[in-house]
Amino acid sequence: MNAKRYQQGTGPSQRQLRVAELIRRTLADVLARGDVHDPDLTRMPITVSEVRTSSDLKIATAYVMPLGGKDQQVALKALARNKAELRHMVGRELTLKFAPDLRFKLDETFDRMDDTRRLLGQDRVRRDVAADGHDDDAERD
Repeated sequence: MNAKRYQQGTGPSQRQLRVAELIRRTLADVLARGDVHDPDLTRMPITVSEVRTSSDLKIATAYVMPLGGKDQQVALKALARNKAELRHMVGRELTLKFAPDLRFKLDETFDRMDDTRRLLGQDRVRRDVAADGHDDDAERD
C-alpha cells in the first residue's frame, strides 16, 4: 500500500486541485451560458469562486455567490434542485471514471474580507500596527 495515501494534514494533491479547477470552470461556464433549464438559475448570475474535492474525487463542494449577494438562499435551493443536471454536464466535460457528487455552499470569504478591512480600519488597530512597526525600526538601528 502507498504510505502517502493515509497521511493526515498534507493538503490536497495536485490531481485534486486540477480536477477541482476543471469543475469550477465547467460549472461557471454552464451557469453563465444558462444551459440549465431553471428560471431561478437563468435570471441570476452566480459566481463559482472555488471547488474543493474529496480525496477520492467522488464529492465536489462548490463555493458560490450570487452577484451582489442577493437571493443567496434562492440560489442555493435552485442549485440543489438542479444538482443532477449539473453533475451530468460536468461529467461530460471531465474524463473521470465517475462524475463527482456536487454540493453547494455559500462563499463567505467576501464577508470575511469586509470584516477584516473594517477591523484594520479602526483607529485603535492602526495605532497598534504603527507602534509595532516603529519598535521594529528602533531595534534594527
